Amino acid sequence: MAAKFLSEKNLKFLLYEVFDIESLTRFEYYREHNRKTFDMVIKEALKLSRNLLYPVFTAMDRNPPELAAGKVKVHPSVRTIMKEFGDGGWISSRMPYELDGNQLPHLIADACDFIFGAANYSAGVYPGLSAGASHLIESFGSKELFDTYVPNMYAGKWQGTMALTEPEAGSSLTDITTMAEPTDQGYYLIKGQKIFISAGDHDGVENVVHLMLVKIKDAPPGIKGISLFVVPKNRVDGNGQLIPNDLNTSGIYHKLGYRGCPIVQLSMGDKNNCRGWLVGEPHNGLRYMFQLMNQARIGVGIGAASIATAAYYASLDYAKTRCQGRPVSKKDPALPQVPIIEHADVKRMLLFQRAVVEGSLSLIMQCSKYVDMIKILPDDEKEKYRDLLEILTPVAKSYPSEMGVESISQGLQCFGGSGYCDDYPLEQYYRDARIHPIHEGTTGIQGMDLLGRKVVAQNGRAFILFMAEIENTIIMASEFHELRTYAQQLNDSRTKLQEVTQHLLKVFMDRGAEFFLADATLYLELFGIVAVAWQWLLQGIAIRKALQNASNKSDIAFYQGKFVALRYFFGYELAKTLGLAERLLNGDGLTVDMTAELFND
Repeated sequence: MAAKFLSEKNLKFLLYEVFDIESLTRFEYYREHNRKTFDMVIKEALKLSRNLLYPVFTAMDRNPPELAAGKVKVHPSVRTIMKEFGDGGWISSRMPYELDGNQLPHLIADACDFIFGAANYSAGVYPGLSAGASHLIESFGSKELFDTYVPNMYAGKWQGTMALTEPEAGSSLTDITTMAEPTDQGYYLIKGQKIFISAGDHDGVENVVHLMLVKIKDAPPGIKGISLFVVPKNRVDGNGQLIPNDLNTSGIYHKLGYRGCPIVQLSMGDKNNCRGWLVGEPHNGLRYMFQLMNQARIGVGIGAASIATAAYYASLDYAKTRCQGRPVSKKDPALPQVPIIEHADVKRMLLFQRAVVEGSLSLIMQCSKYVDMIKILPDDEKEKYRDLLEILTPVAKSYPSEMGVESISQGLQCFGGSGYCDDYPLEQYYRDARIHPIHEGTTGIQGMDLLGRKVVAQNGRAFILFMAEIENTIIMASEFHELRTYAQQLNDSRTKLQEVTQHLLKVFMDRGAEFFLADATLYLELFGIVAVAWQWLLQGIAIRKALQNASNKSDIAFYQGKFVALRYFFGYELAKTLGLAERLLNGDGLTVDMTAELFND
């Protein structure tokens, strides 16, 4: 029997009972879809994952990419994976029909990415990066650029990447130094270096196409001078053949986890003949790239939740089959040992995992639903959803990332010493997951983005909308007797979050930005717990409705189990907001006042 790495039942519960994906088909853009097609897509994604991705999950980790003679060799399955994803239309699944896409709702496409990530995160990164890079060209590039690059990227023949980071410019993109010099031939000459580029070079495809942030010679200083370029590893010559583009892989990183996908260092223009093609208008590159970065941040949340989910089901299976000890009330050594799932503390760890992963997935799907609403609604109605998506993006990236690591750690604890060994998958899940709090903007960056930008933008419009969303859920939940206690708890936490936010805004007015943002990461943590509690209450409404009509024994057990996970989150996790709020309301500026020399011995 194949290993279980996710719950199809929970996925469909969220899609159909919580977020009512079928309601999207009432709009013209998604009218050709229905539940039958959605179920078919989920079925095929699961089949692809079980037959192609999961079987090489361990092998891709044990046989990581190698750089030899300037070329990166990856696991042979990568070529097959890219071809299958291309042939199956998975890379272009979100694109409109007129661009040879499948025009799937983001809710379904993101659910499929979740499935792929749970089966084999490293493998799913390759087509995912190509999809994001293709969408950038489609959104902002010329028809010529689209025709030259995107069809082969959709087909899985060419890899797409995002190339932002440089040796001296990580989170501070204003300091990038890679330069573009104009020519009269319609292209620019690119010179510089990029580092930490996922799938930046490999032999699983015929070519790699980088969407690269570069400064045009004599551009304005800072972020206003950044432009976006297509810079391929191999360019197309006048005869339609691929020839080298003076772009070389100068290094490969040996990583803690996520080893199945290479991360490389690139050198452009060593022979002064690396050609790049401008995407859109000059000096708008960062604005364009933020489209992909925001999508990527949601993608990071999906990846984090998917790995943590796979770890939860591995932990659950082990806990049901591993016998150890006896109930604390029965000390007789003659009695048989019991499965460890009978022990209260193991059940606590499993509930923690379930509460985190199912709450995280719900938050991500909430964001996916907002993306779909932005796509299908007229301009005068979509602004609300755009604002809600903006304020929740750093949360949907960071909560699953940080708490996913904690969740897998608890899963590893369920295994005991066996979990620390590579005989079981938990040690790989733990290593694979650790990248998520770091890439696409560290948790600290997300905290500053949330508090310093999203919360204060447009006089707090997005924050007010978010508070209203929570209030609406509280009102609906209060109609159910079994949910009233949790609705009140969420209302109290919502009020406390408002109090903390107002206090920090006063800190900004009184003491400036440095004190205001000093504990932005803690604010993000507080915000994230409240956001996931909101998602659990939304699920609670669907659970109580379902239990009113459920008659099947397995269905009743499923909904009752989810309700216990809801109770766990409110009883164990939401309580943590009290300590966070107390710290944030203190505002003594401890970390600002601390000086570097005081860290010395």
